[in-house]
Amino acid sequence: MGLSLIIPCYNEAANLPLLLERCKEVTRRPGVEVILVDNGSTDNSPEVLLGLLHECPGCRSVRVESNQGYGFGILTGLRAAKGETLGWTHADMQTDPEDALRGLELFDRYGPEIFVKGGRFGRPLADVVFTAGMSIFEMLLLGKPMRDINAQPTMFSRKFFETWREPPHDFSLDLYAYYQARLAGLRVYRFPVLFGERAHGVSHWNVNWAAKRKFIRRTIDFSLQLRKSLTT
Repeated sequence: MGLSLIIPCYNEAANLPLLLERCKEVTRRPGVEVILVDNGSTDNSPEVLLGLLHECPGCRSVRVESNQGYGFGILTGLRAAKGETLGWTHADMQTDPEDALRGLELFDRYGPEIFVKGGRFGRPLADVVFTAGMSIFEMLLLGKPMRDINAQPTMFSRKFFETWREPPHDFSLDLYAYYQARLAGLRVYRFPVLFGERAHGVSHWNVNWAAKRKFIRRTIDFSLQLRKSLTT
């Protein structure tokens, strides 16, 4: 199989009908599967998925019974995947799952030994400034070029995924994957991705500056762990 796209879903029942309609377009390409990870949802996501998945060939779901973090859900999906090219994106419809097909074209062009990420545009200025600041911090701390770390989709080869050791279970997974790609010397390719409003509901983390501070603190703690690993 060519591509397995992982989409972690936590209490996204309202978004799932629209999301699965877009996923149908993704799986029209031969050799592509979409794995929706019900990441310990406490709403009626399981029932919604059960009612819709039979209409979506190429889409399937796995269930995490108790939410253990954004990264844990993605890793659960990656380990269940069948594709030789792997990736993930978000369920909130701020980006289109079909963006992954544009990323897949880069693998067709350059081969498997690359790392692909979207490059977001259309975001509020405050979020752009926040992202730029975090990117500069990570670049200075880790000594590797890093930008728009949390942009989606994120895509890479199965061979690269199999080199990961003790990846984090929270939002630091985006940073971990990007940094490991830099350490491995993979060429990083970006392509522009429109970043819009959520279709339904609210973000599970980016709700206010208090949430951003918590995100920054956790990211810094993990970044320092990565930095320490370079000297041990």
